[in-house]
Amino acid sequence: MKRLFIALVALCAVSCQTTQQREVVDYVNNRIGNISHLLVPTYPTSQLPNAMLRMNPDHNEFTTDRTGGVPMNVPSHRQGSVTMIKPFSGEASVVEASFRYRYDHEKTSPVRYSVYLDDFAIALDYAPAEHSAIMSCQFEQAGNRFILLQNLNAGEIFAEGNRMWGYDTYYDTPHYFFLEFDQMPVAFSGKDGDAVRYAQFAPEVEKVTLRYGISYIDYAQAERHVNNEIPAFDIEATVLAGREAWNKALGKIEVEGGSEDQRTAFYTALFRTHERMINISEEGRYRGPFDKQIHDDGGEAFWTDDWVWDTYQALHPLHCIINPTTEGEKMNSYVRMYREAGWMPTFPAVYGDSHRMNGNHAAAIFADALAKGIEFDVEGAFEGMHHTVLNETMIPWVLAPATELDKFYHENGWFPALREGEKETVKEAMGFENRQAVAVTLAASYDDWCIAQLARELGRTEDYNFHLQRSFNYRNLFNAETGFFHPKDVKGEFIQPFDYVFSGGLGARAYYDENNAWTYIWDVHHNIGDLVALFGSEERFIEKLDQLYNEPLGLSKWQYYSKLPDSTGNVGQYVMGNEPSFHVPYLYNYAGAPWKTQKRIRMLMESWFRNDLMGICGDEDGGGMSAFYVFSAMGFYPVTAGLPYYVIGSPIFDKVSINLENGRTFTVVAKNNSADNKYIQSATLNGQPYTKTYFSHEDILAGGTLEFVMGDRPNKEWGVGKDDVPPSGGR
Repeated sequence: MKRLFIALVALCAVSCQTTQQREVVDYVNNRIGNISHLLVPTYPTSQLPNAMLRMNPDHNEFTTDRTGGVPMNVPSHRQGSVTMIKPFSGEASVVEASFRYRYDHEKTSPVRYSVYLDDFAIALDYAPAEHSAIMSCQFEQAGNRFILLQNLNAGEIFAEGNRMWGYDTYYDTPHYFFLEFDQMPVAFSGKDGDAVRYAQFAPEVEKVTLRYGISYIDYAQAERHVNNEIPAFDIEATVLAGREAWNKALGKIEVEGGSEDQRTAFYTALFRTHERMINISEEGRYRGPFDKQIHDDGGEAFWTDDWVWDTYQALHPLHCIINPTTEGEKMNSYVRMYREAGWMPTFPAVYGDSHRMNGNHAAAIFADALAKGIEFDVEGAFEGMHHTVLNETMIPWVLAPATELDKFYHENGWFPALREGEKETVKEAMGFENRQAVAVTLAASYDDWCIAQLARELGRTEDYNFHLQRSFNYRNLFNAETGFFHPKDVKGEFIQPFDYVFSGGLGARAYYDENNAWTYIWDVHHNIGDLVALFGSEERFIEKLDQLYNEPLGLSKWQYYSKLPDSTGNVGQYVMGNEPSFHVPYLYNYAGAPWKTQKRIRMLMESWFRNDLMGICGDEDGGGMSAFYVFSAMGFYPVTAGLPYYVIGSPIFDKVSINLENGRTFTVVAKNNSADNKYIQSATLNGQPYTKTYFSHEDILAGGTLEFVMGDRPNKEWGVGKDDVPPSGGR
């Protein structure tokens, strides 16, 4: 018995030591979501925080056993690769450039990737840096050794000594690389300038390590990157540097309590909020995505790669808290892009603007940064937004001058819709995405409110009043009889007959976008108080919210998803898996029923954000969905980007500490917290009783403590006073 006791003590000591040594980066599981519910899965990205270089192994779903190799870079989030690295052994003639490996023993993390290539018995080990990476190839079977480089697009490859360099083309953007081996090749295939080349090594060589750098400027810059960031062929040193970078980035938010799975889900989500935007400044220079010229960055980094329709709601507001300086750089980068292009982009990438979705919510991230004291070029932001919304077409996914549809909107205040079966007459709207008439009207209303905030800051009273008046255009489509935003034709008549679940074709795109009318009831971010008023009473507003979560799909699941494939993560007609729904669970706070928000948000987090391969219920579009979870797990959410307030939900951790750039710490404490104890019984802010269902950005910046006492039954008296309701925009 004594020996057993001593053994147990020793085992506990080892276990405790292991737990103590675990760092925040070790909680990241980039396998979460690698199997999609319907559309695009997450990818097991290896990348430093917001770095220009990122690597996803060349396969899609987790369940496949084929991979194309290791791409040097994925220039735009989940949008294609450049220059594949493909080691093999045996005879050169057995491999074609299109060859795909069988693989096994794949292990992924932000700072390291390893895999075993079955066909050639090669073990790969890979680690990324900011603009460079290192990879070792362990050859385990006899024969010649080869490392093939394959440009996936137009480009050239050169070789000499133990070096290879060249470029691939990503859209119209050259992607330069410089690569060096630690072993001397005995030969290179082909001739300089070929798009596919390989280095051959002697049969007795068991291991080849390579390091490479990338650049959008030139080969010489790529070589400087690899020499600066990976000065030796030491993969462990690169991994250690990566761990330090991620621990610093993730350590800005510390959580206590919760389960191991919840901490893993949280830090994985926080990791994914650092996949984009990316910093493409290279030693003080950058290649302009629009004018294709090399610019001096003037001491301020240039950022791109953003899908602002997906990221304005939560990703950018999160970085306003944890990374305000770089958030200001991102805002100025948008202004720089406007100066280059002549319009404000919506989906900026390294090659320009891919221009997708509806609205131009760069307005929202500008307004949010302004409201939260971020320093940036407000004059340039206003100029770019004002010009863009008045002169560019609002037709989704189309980059073109304003059309007759836009003229109609500017004169009447709603985007006109076609009836079912009515032929489209405007050529710019004849594509797959259609008019999205209601979604466009709601998005434009919010954008105008955001632009009005910029105008007010600049003292432009006339412009402020102009955009503010337009921000109420959503009212033009509200059908008071049904409680929906309902499409109207050019005569101002509601389209009839109409099915609020299925009308509008695939993804409801004739009238809405990716989601049906049930989702777009709530798409008035800037004036939720007025939205409540449109329903006639708080009670009717709450009834509609309750119905949202209980309304049947209307068809079998396979039929529903064949019509609305983006609408995943359903709870009734609520769609957790798509961005327009993120703020909806918090809207009960605006109508005096915060306990319903607390109940609902816990259920959604527990159901749809888990530590498993299907642990994300929709497309993770570069940090947007993950940022929703980061906020919600902490216990609050920025319902209105553009207002300096956060609406309270139900924290899943006992304690959250946000370590701010100004040196202070804002802390959220949840006493008696558990899976059952999800309801707020009472609250204090810095020791003073607190009944408001929101708090301000200033409260965060000042540091201090927001403390909740939790219980397993709702306190229906907390947070229900008139002064407890979160502020709305409106002006």
